[in-house]
Parts: sequence; structure tokens; C-alpha cells
Amino acid sequence: MRAKWFFVALVLSIFAMAAAAPRRLNNFESLMKSLQSGHIVKVVIEYGKCKLEIDGQAQPAPEAIGGVKFEPWEYFAKGVVRNDKAYVVSSETVLISSARYGHVYNYVRVRIYEDQTVEITAKYLKTGSFEVVMDETFRGTISTGKDKNGVHLWQQ
Repeated sequence: MRAKWFFVALVLSIFAMAAAAPRRLNNFESLMKSLQSGHIVKVVIEYGKCKLEIDGQAQPAPEAIGGVKFEPWEYFAKGVVRNDKAYVVSSETVLISSARYGHVYNYVRVRIYEDQTVEITAKYLKTGSFEVVMDETFRGTISTGKDKNGVHLWQQ
């Protein structure tokens, strides 16, 4: 009898773990459905698979990985703010310690467009003065997990 209850508990545990696993979002449409349903979305960025621009000039992208939680977020339909494409955007600012700049605010903005392209803005701002000491723009594409694109979306 104990073996039966152990087996039932094991099966229920497996189902619970499967239900809690993050689900990959492969495109803008699934991202919007997930956000509008109240789910939390995490964005994982493989910067080396994106294009880096500094002061409008292409640069080699670093082999680094970062992540942001899409919370809060806002959606803008095409034309709402004179935009050519609909997009959803989220940003976050956190205080970090940089080896090069000391304590700075790390501002990250992620815009995901209806055509699957993504723009990531990263800036370091000095505490107190808010002077920008680092400003980078990365451009990438949503990954399906079966391609070499550098932006991965996960529903929690």
C-alpha cells in the first residue's frame, strides 16, 4: 500500500515540476499573449550573437550573457508614438559596482518589435550627476531555440 502512495506522490511531483518549468516564447505574438495574461517574462540576451553599436559605429559584441525581467512593461501599437512598428518595452535601473567606473547606475531598456527584432540599450550613469559614462546599443532577433539568434524569451 505504501508503494502505491509513493508512486502517486512521485507522479504528481513530476507533473508539478513540468508545469513549473519555464516555457520558451518564440515570437512577438506569443510574448504579447503571455504578458497580457499576466505572466512574468524573462529575457536572456547572448550579447555576442547581437550587433553592437557605440556612437552609431558597429563594434565587436562581447561574449557576455545578461538577463532582465520584463516588469514593468508598456505596449505601443504602430503609429501611437510616431513609431513605424508596434513594440513592447521594459526598462530597469540598478546600482552596481563597475571595475572601471566605480558605483554607477546600470540602466537597461529592452524594446521588442512586432517583426521579431530587439533593441537593447545599456547605459552607465554616475551616481549623483547622472552623467552617462557608457552607452551601448545592441540589436538582435528573438530566438526560437533552433537558430543562432541571441534573444531568448521565457514565460515563468
